[in-house]
Amino acid sequence: MAMANNNTQCFTCHEENNTYTCKTCSNELCFIHLPEHQQRLNKELYHIIDHYNIFKERIDEQKQHLHNNSLMKQIHQSEINSTEIIQQTPKDCREIVRKSSQTYTNDIEMKFNDIREQIKQMQNENGFSEINLNHLRSQLFKITEELNNLPNIPIHHDSQAFISEVSIISEKKPKFNKWKQNAITAAAGNGSGHKLNQCYRPGAIFIDKKKNIFIADTYNHRITEWKCTAKEGLIIAGGNGSGSRMSQLNQPKDVIVDQKNHSIIIADFGNKRVIQWMNRNQRIIIDNIDCCGLAIDKHGFLYVSDSYKNEVKRWKMGEYNEGIVVAGGNEKGDQLSQLNSPGYIFVDKDQSVHVSDRYNHRVMKWRKGAKEGTIVAGGNGFGQNLNQLSYPYGVIVDNLDQIYVVDSGNNRIMGWCEGKEEGKIVVGGNGQGNQSNQLNKPMGLSLDNEGNLYVVDCGNHRIQKFELIL
Repeated sequence: MAMANNNTQCFTCHEENNTYTCKTCSNELCFIHLPEHQQRLNKELYHIIDHYNIFKERIDEQKQHLHNNSLMKQIHQSEINSTEIIQQTPKDCREIVRKSSQTYTNDIEMKFNDIREQIKQMQNENGFSEINLNHLRSQLFKITEELNNLPNIPIHHDSQAFISEVSIISEKKPKFNKWKQNAITAAAGNGSGHKLNQCYRPGAIFIDKKKNIFIADTYNHRITEWKCTAKEGLIIAGGNGSGSRMSQLNQPKDVIVDQKNHSIIIADFGNKRVIQWMNRNQRIIIDNIDCCGLAIDKHGFLYVSDSYKNEVKRWKMGEYNEGIVVAGGNEKGDQLSQLNSPGYIFVDKDQSVHVSDRYNHRVMKWRKGAKEGTIVAGGNGFGQNLNQLSYPYGVIVDNLDQIYVVDSGNNRIMGWCEGKEEGKIVVGGNGQGNQSNQLNKPMGLSLDNEGNLYVVDCGNHRIQKFELIL
C-alpha cells in the first residue's frame, strides 16, 4: 500500500483528509474507509459465486429446451398450413434456427466455463482485486443478458402468396465510422511529467482546423499547444504551478478555442472559474462554478457544465451575467429532469446539449428549451454490456448525428445511434493497458476535419489518434 497522501478527497466519503492509494483500483481512501473497501471486495466475490451458481442452473435448463422456443412453433405452424411441395422451405428455416441457437448456446457455455476457471483460480490463490471482481461481474452480466435475449431472427410471413410462405429475415444495424484499431500517439506519450514532451493526467483536448492540438494538461496546471506532428508542446496558459493568481491554473479540466477572436477559454476547475486567455492577457469571465465541460455553438453561445449544481448553463459571449440553465438544474438525481455530476458537453447544430451524466452512467440530450432530457446512450446502470456505460466522460456528435462517448470505466469508446437500445465499441475495449489498441482511463475525445478520432488517454499520459478507414 502507498504512503498516505495529504489533502486528497476520499473516494467513499468525499471528505478531504489523509488518504491511501489502493494499488488494485487506484482509488484514494481515508483510514476509516480503507478496511471497508477490502471487506466489500470479499463480499462481492461471494455474490459473484452465487450469481455463477444461479447461472449454471439457467444454462442447463436452456440446453434442455433448445428446440422448444417460439420461433420453432411459428415455423411448425407454417408447415402444417402449407402443402408437401413447399415443406422444404420451413425445413430449411428450422435448420437455420437450430444451428443459430446451437451456436449461440455453445458460445455462452464456453464463456461460462471460462468464468468457472477464473473463479477457481481466485479461490485457490486467494488473491484478487476490485478490478478482477469488476471484470468477473461484467462477464457474468454480459452472458446473462445474452441468455435472456436469444438470437433475434424475425419471421416473415408472405400472406399474398397462393400458399403461405415463411422465411428468415435479418435485422439492419446502424453504421458507424470505422477507425484503425491501433492508434498513433499524436502528443506526449513519454510518461507522466512536466517536460514539454510530456503530460500529467490530461483531461481534454481541442483540435483546430490546422490539426493543432490544445491540451488541458490537468495535473501540470497548464494548457499546451502541439502543432501538427510536433514532438513537443508549447505552454500557452498556466505552467506557473498550481495557484489562483491570474497567471496560474489549478487542475484545468477542459479547453476550447474561440477561433473568431483567437482566444482560449479554460475550465479552471480547481479555482472554480472559467478564464479567458487572449494574447497572454487573462480575465475571469465566470466565477464560483465547478466547471468541468465547455462548448461553443455556431451562434457564439458559451456552455458550461457545473458538476456541483448538476446543471449546464449557457451565456452569450461577452455577456457573462447569471446565465440560463439549459440542462439539469433540478438537484442531483436520476430522473429525466436531473443530472448527477455532469462532465463534458457537446452542442449540435440545433443547439441541443449532449452531456455526459457521469454518476448516472448515461449520456443525456436536452433539446433547446426542453424541461427534461432524453437518454441517448447508456442509462442501464453501471456495467460492461453494450447497453451500459461506466463513468462516461467526453462526448461528441458527428455530421450523421452518430454519438460517440468515452466509456472511461470500460476503457473504450462507444458509438451510439439515438433511439437504439445499445451501442457499439468503435475503438479500445481491449482491457486496460498501454498498447496501441488499448486505453487507460480515457477522458476526452475529438474529431479533426478529416474524421480522424483523437482520444485523451489520461492514465497513459498521452493523446491517441485513431485514423479513419475510408
